[in-house]
Amino acid sequence: MIALVHRVENLLLAATLAVLVLLGVASASRTFSNTDELIRHLTLLVGMLGGMAAAREGRLLSMGTIAHAMPQRWRPGIEAFTGLVGTTVTAILTLAAWQFVSGEAGSSSSLAFGVPRIVLQAVMPIGFAFITLRLARHAGSSNAVRAAVLVVAVALTIIVSQLDGGIGPLRTPLLVALAVAILFGAPLFVGLAGIALIFFISVGDPIASVPLDHYDQVTNPLLATLPLFTLAGYIVTSTGAAKRLVRLLQAWTGHLRGGPAVVTVFACAFFTAFTGGSGITILALGGLLMPILMSSRYDERNALGLVTGAGSLGVLFAPCLPLILYSIVAQVSIEEMFLGGAIPGLLMVILACAWGIAMSPRVKVRPRFSRRRVIVTTWRAKWDLLLPVVPLVLIFGGFVLPVPAAAITAAYAILVAAFINRDLPRGEKLVAVMCECGLLVGGVLLILGTAMGLTNLLITEHVPDRLTVWVGQAIESPWLFLVMLNLIMIVLGCLIEIFSAIIVVAPLIVPVAAAFGVDPVHLGVIMLASLELGYLMPPIGLNLLMSATRFRRPMLEVAWATLPMMLVLAIGVALITAFPQLTLALPRWVL
Repeated sequence: MIALVHRVENLLLAATLAVLVLLGVASASRTFSNTDELIRHLTLLVGMLGGMAAAREGRLLSMGTIAHAMPQRWRPGIEAFTGLVGTTVTAILTLAAWQFVSGEAGSSSSLAFGVPRIVLQAVMPIGFAFITLRLARHAGSSNAVRAAVLVVAVALTIIVSQLDGGIGPLRTPLLVALAVAILFGAPLFVGLAGIALIFFISVGDPIASVPLDHYDQVTNPLLATLPLFTLAGYIVTSTGAAKRLVRLLQAWTGHLRGGPAVVTVFACAFFTAFTGGSGITILALGGLLMPILMSSRYDERNALGLVTGAGSLGVLFAPCLPLILYSIVAQVSIEEMFLGGAIPGLLMVILACAWGIAMSPRVKVRPRFSRRRVIVTTWRAKWDLLLPVVPLVLIFGGFVLPVPAAAITAAYAILVAAFINRDLPRGEKLVAVMCECGLLVGGVLLILGTAMGLTNLLITEHVPDRLTVWVGQAIESPWLFLVMLNLIMIVLGCLIEIFSAIIVVAPLIVPVAAAFGVDPVHLGVIMLASLELGYLMPPIGLNLLMSATRFRRPMLEVAWATLPMMLVLAIGVALITAFPQLTLALPRWVL
């Protein structure tokens, strides 16, 4: 029975993504111009279904966990505690979402094609209810512990429903318990929603404000670009595009000194730009690129460091997910972010290539340049090379808005893989690829939606204003502020998933940076470049973890091998920070 439920969820998630692509493409024409609101609500549906799938698989985004460093005998208690906190918060979210949807029922209207708005809004309490059950399921290894956690969570939710303020003295202990749970691995969205709920409950404000803010944020007109561009990336990584691109790069640069390094850097940057996460790039391309470097007589340590370091490149190139996410959270034009990241991203790529060339072995005989091979490999990869061109031409050519451009990009990736290259996964494999996309998007949207409730609470309490005043008094120089920002972002990039870091930090930092006269586009590129560098920071940078897992090497060995690349890329971050023209010249020239 459970397997059937999971299968239905997967099919529904894949079908929703497919409909989102079709409606997005159709919205490019005036005939279907009334589908915008339906697309926004389908994004909500994708987010909740993806969140349910992520909770089912135990893959909701978190800060990482220190539970594994604890003695084995403590772990059941830690699991039960974090499970109880997470289950309780999501149970209260379920109640709050039900109150919100109930309030909307009387005034609900219809979307395109007569779809009732309330039907798609109702996915919120249903989705949070499923997540609640699944967090309880992961709270322990025995049914008794799971049942106890669920019963206590439901009981606390019932108590909360009867409260009307009066828990002020408990606010600090509750916040401490929440912080401990997050440190021990509870999902990050639980922490964000939990803080907002504790403050709302303590002063007697309606808890339905949290799902209302979630709804408003996830149905943002621009947010549909997230699942659509991510789907295009996942389609590409599931096909033979990686091999075609690597062969193309080898044909063009294989005869040059450092050619294999150039192949590695450009291949990683290309795929990270579409997948949004460098860890995925290392897992997908590592097994292909390491043998190329080793066969070219690269030192094993240098090869390992190059692949690990290059995996973090591409975050600054359109249409990478972090660029889109920052533009939404910071309320910056997506076109400006796409253009602003181009030159800094290229700078990081050039620096990585330069290091790879410098470390290349001196060999007397290199492969000869073959014009025929260049022509053949370029011809075979032509459709893959056009993929990043499609959204850029559509958006900057003024043909369509970002959401239809993202949908057309996803449709292009699917059609090329299915009918031209004929390597698109079919049947269950295709559903699995689409579910992986939905799972990532669901985790991100849960954080984005619940963070909005906390953000509005902080704004109500004037926290950004107070932070701006405090920073202005403590730090007088804009340069010192930017250096501190670099350091903070690098540490956060090591400790927290990049999507979470953007959503949590950007709303606080943007007004502070504005007080120092820092352009929000330049600020976004600095943040992303620093977070990208944080992927390589010992002891638990994401790329280090992924590389250690992929190549079965000790973490210390991977960190030591990656250190030179990290220092080289740190120079790039310093240059991006010091010279705003690198970021702002292209947006000002084009727009």
